[in-house]
Amino acid sequence: MGHCEGAAPLPSFEMTEDSVGLSSDYQFWMQKLSVWGQASTLETQQDICRHLPQFQEFLRQTYEALKEMDSSTIIERFPAIVQLLAKTCCNPFILAYDESQKILIWCLCCLINKKPQNSGELKLNSWTRGFLSHILSAFGFDIKEVGLFTQSLGYAPADYYPCLLKNMVLSLVSELRENHLNGFNTGKRMAPERVRSLSRVCVPLVTLPDFEPLVEALLTYHGHEPQETISPEFFDAVNEAFLLKKISLPKPAVVCLWLRHLRSLEKATLHLFEKLIFTERGFLRRTEGVLKASLLPEAACHPAIFRVVDEMFRCALLETSGAPEVLAAIQVFTCCFMEALERENNQLKFAHKTYFPYASPSLVMMLLQLPKDTPRRLRLQPLMRISEALREIVEDQIHRSSRGPFESWFLFMHFGGWADMVAEQLLMSEADPPEALLWLLAFTYSPCDGSQQRAQTMVEVREVLGQLRKQLQSPTLVARDLQAATEEGRSGNPRPPACQQLIRHLLLTFLLWAPGGHAVAREVISLMAQTDEITREITGFFDQTLYRWDHLFPEAPAWRELASELLSEQPTPAGRAAAVATQRAGAAWQSGGPLLQGGPLCE
Repeated sequence: MGHCEGAAPLPSFEMTEDSVGLSSDYQFWMQKLSVWGQASTLETQQDICRHLPQFQEFLRQTYEALKEMDSSTIIERFPAIVQLLAKTCCNPFILAYDESQKILIWCLCCLINKKPQNSGELKLNSWTRGFLSHILSAFGFDIKEVGLFTQSLGYAPADYYPCLLKNMVLSLVSELRENHLNGFNTGKRMAPERVRSLSRVCVPLVTLPDFEPLVEALLTYHGHEPQETISPEFFDAVNEAFLLKKISLPKPAVVCLWLRHLRSLEKATLHLFEKLIFTERGFLRRTEGVLKASLLPEAACHPAIFRVVDEMFRCALLETSGAPEVLAAIQVFTCCFMEALERENNQLKFAHKTYFPYASPSLVMMLLQLPKDTPRRLRLQPLMRISEALREIVEDQIHRSSRGPFESWFLFMHFGGWADMVAEQLLMSEADPPEALLWLLAFTYSPCDGSQQRAQTMVEVREVLGQLRKQLQSPTLVARDLQAATEEGRSGNPRPPACQQLIRHLLLTFLLWAPGGHAVAREVISLMAQTDEITREITGFFDQTLYRWDHLFPEAPAWRELASELLSEQPTPAGRAAAVATQRAGAAWQSGGPLLQGGPLCE
């Protein structure tokens, strides 16, 4: 079996009948390669040029077959592929064409075993890397000179070529960084065409450890051309490898990738949605882990990334009609984002308005003062101010936001700590319920209700609060009495679904807070949980309550132990409707669908 002079010797593999199955043209091209490799006449060169398009197509088909298998399977089924690729790599007339080089690199990369288990796999890896180095660098030298040079230094080709590959990568990294640092110093700048060509060559190599420094250098490289220099195929390949955990990249490189290539950021966010869909509902700690592993909350410290991710969450929320799973994910994302922002911005790099450009700056500043920074006895006043600011924006015709009540609600719900505190404040207050808090609670659960409908909800909440306070006067709480006190509306008519959910959450909060509520909590929950949907809702309530206490309150309430027990006792049926709707939201986003025009939440 022949090999390039100066290249590593080929691994010894026997040809089997399986190799013929790779392509019906295999024997034809092996014969052609043998003829082409033994002669350098004008006729041979003309024959190569005449057949090259068909041969490139054959290589393309070969790659399509190889990429579906791992290295061990390839060698087991098609050992003669090594011989074919070796002959191709050693033909300078074939390699003179960029397209041939690219496809050959793709094929060779399929042979790399990421975790070699024996000497044969190690030898194949060394041979493959040698030919990768040969393709990428051999045209800068005379092949015979390289061979003589390595022999004079005492290197065996098998040792020399991996070192050459490593040094070549380091040299390119250095050149790219000089280009970045020297700006318009044209004597040291890499030509934009060469940068683009280099990024294309690296497309099939991005998962190889030897190329990690070059991948990072390309991502962080910035030229001075008005158009993007790096090829989009490179960005796509790196993003896919990163999302599938095939490569590890430092955060600055990931941020550069997502800032420079919007499609990669969109795919990363949709990939996150898919992972969140299959994260078990009722465990926001797991949701937090998935979010942090995605690096998106940290990357969102750059406002451009935050606004894209936030807009995609907004679309998912609209498409799912406000699914609690999506809303909880938004709140956990915001919590992780705020933590990252606090770590990164000792001196604020970006004004808060750049993250929420359509919101009232004063309202944003109020929401950013998290409850954990305010003593418990003083939390009523911030809630009152938040309610007044929101009510002015939503209901005052003069100051009403042009983007509608949903946008104000969407901003408010990012900071779930404030939203979840309203019911607690209403229940714990000994005075008459403040109208501002009643309004805020009604707005939280039904943001797009008209003033009249919201006023009716406020009347219902006030009535339920009165009934619950009467129950406190009894020596012991009775589950059925509590259920009856919250079951029927003031008029005797069924309440709207959002109002029913509000009242259920009010009762669950009461069970945690009220003396004696612990004794009847399980019985009340059993009476409430008549459907899988309500069961999911109860599970989500306790999970979100615990998550909020852990993150926003240094002093854990006495009710925490009960909430933990009740959460552990709740079944967690999968929220398939929300999952399907979120997938639909992602598909609509990718196809440029109508999500940005609004959705069913406020219809």
